[in-house]
Amino acid sequence: MILGLGLGGGMGAVPVMAQNTNIAFGGLKHDSSQPVEVSSDSLEVNQADGSASFKGNVVVTQGEMKMTAALMTVLYAQGGQGGGSQIQKINASGGVTLVNGSEAAESQEAVYSLDTGTVVMTGDVLLTQGATALSSNRLVIDLNAGTGTMEGRVKTVFQTGTNGN
Repeated sequence: MILGLGLGGGMGAVPVMAQNTNIAFGGLKHDSSQPVEVSSDSLEVNQADGSASFKGNVVVTQGEMKMTAALMTVLYAQGGQGGGSQIQKINASGGVTLVNGSEAAESQEAVYSLDTGTVVMTGDVLLTQGATALSSNRLVIDLNAGTGTMEGRVKTVFQTGTNGN
């Protein structure tokens, strides 16, 4: 549903707002079964709940995809291959940035579910695809399909031509 659209003579940029927007994420299509590499300033492991907290300058890399944040908590699923544990979910907070190819998304928090191949980003979400930028309250990315949905006060500016022409 489009809430506002302003078209005017000689206007170079047109702001558009909507409640929900489906986005193609060709650059964010990703194989979530690839190995995950994590680096940080410190690590705290909690054997009781099967989690590991990475703090300070955290960088998670998986194939071409990179996620950065101040804090990431990795939750492990028990009973993985060979009886070991495998990463089930990564909770990130403190200025999250997700980059894959030429596309990037920023938010306050994100949850990456490796078993479903989804990333849910919340809080002041900003998505950049080339010269296009979109903002919203929430972004749900399906890495397997290379698609996403922006929800809650979606806003973008469409370039309609050069100013003054």
